[in-house]
Amino acid sequence: MADAHSLGRCVWADDRVCEIGEKRGDAQRLRRLLGDPALGWLLQRLRRRLELGRPLQGVVTLQDPSSEQRRAVSRLLGRAPTAGSALSVSLDALEQVMRDSGASPDGLAAAVIALTGPVAVRSQTLEAERAAWEQAFAPLIDAVGGRMAADGEQGERLAAWLEHLRASGSVKRLEPDPETAGLLLQALTEVIAALPADGEPLGRFAARVAGGAHALDDGQPLATLALGAARSIAGLRPCAPGESQTESRREAWAGVGLLCDELSSVVLAFGLPGDARTGTGGILRAARECGQPVWLTLRQLVRDPPALVRQGRSLSGTTVHICENPVIVSLAADRLGPQSAPLVCTNGQPTAATITLLRALHAAGAELAHHGDFDWGGIRIGNVLHARLSVRPWRFDAQTYLRLAEDAPPTRRLSGRQANAAWDPALSDAMHRVGRRVEEESVAEELLVDLDA
Repeated sequence: MADAHSLGRCVWADDRVCEIGEKRGDAQRLRRLLGDPALGWLLQRLRRRLELGRPLQGVVTLQDPSSEQRRAVSRLLGRAPTAGSALSVSLDALEQVMRDSGASPDGLAAAVIALTGPVAVRSQTLEAERAAWEQAFAPLIDAVGGRMAADGEQGERLAAWLEHLRASGSVKRLEPDPETAGLLLQALTEVIAALPADGEPLGRFAARVAGGAHALDDGQPLATLALGAARSIAGLRPCAPGESQTESRREAWAGVGLLCDELSSVVLAFGLPGDARTGTGGILRAARECGQPVWLTLRQLVRDPPALVRQGRSLSGTTVHICENPVIVSLAADRLGPQSAPLVCTNGQPTAATITLLRALHAAGAELAHHGDFDWGGIRIGNVLHARLSVRPWRFDAQTYLRLAEDAPPTRRLSGRQANAAWDPALSDAMHRVGRRVEEESVAEELLVDLDA
């Protein structure tokens, strides 16, 4: 061990320790010999070699040295200044100078450490860092392994998410220190272990599981990581281009039984089958019988999901139509009443409640068919639905647009940034070429014919 006068130490790859202290050398003489600012390049090269675990042997060369750098090397080695385009220093000769002068009896490496500070060998540092990150991830790896044993399909999705999480470096960006990151990953492990929940408010779940009611708020590191895990557990895709980030987060939490703004996320439905066993199903049943539209909250769909069956059977063979504008729902209620086919309205961009209801309808066997405004906003809404659900277009193609656009007033010109329809590229081309927007209300009569059950 070095005494109180020790100036530094170097730990080599084979665990040798090199120390230098005032009792082992002349610090003032060392600074005169090797501490000249004109030798800064040399000290930097020597320290770099130590960090890489390389011996201080051989020759180092500096291209295009200054006259001050040449004179400093000459004084250091006790030789006449050299000429030429490069300046070379023999490290073996420099080692001998350090020992013979008494400035550093322990040699050149100890001298470099005394002047520049302790040196950690890079390979050892990297290995220690790798081991620290492995330790940080260990609880999460074990938890995902346990989930695979309990639920193979869900576990495989989580394993794929974990592999991506580790490869992306997102944890290190959120918490660069592996010790601090280990605490974050331990909290994440506890969150995953408690999912899925049973219709619990997100804040209450966070307070119970994550140590604080706001631990899973948007923007918190734990929430950023947990959202990816929630999507994997629920089997959801990442947020689609053009989709609301807020609604995508609500959908992800809802997919694992956690409610976020569960009363503000709503969906407009008309003519959906209900049941007598659940409160939400009873609301749908009563609304259908009297031919009235109904708003459903995300809370109702998650905490009290309806049994979506018709006459005791699944919805196989039933088409649930999707429209963009509430006026279509209103017209269907006025004209068709209880005879209308099932209809769901996105009311613009689909909310988490909308996606949750449509997923449930599809899971019950229903076929989903979508229509919207023939404008760029309507195309983007359609892209979100097609990216997240199994859905087909409903009179929402190039042929229908071209027929309707002939009667569209010239004043209804398309505006905004063009969007490409994922389900029908010809539609976007036609809209761009014609340049007119066609609102959903313009085709209302045709839609009502399809809805007349």
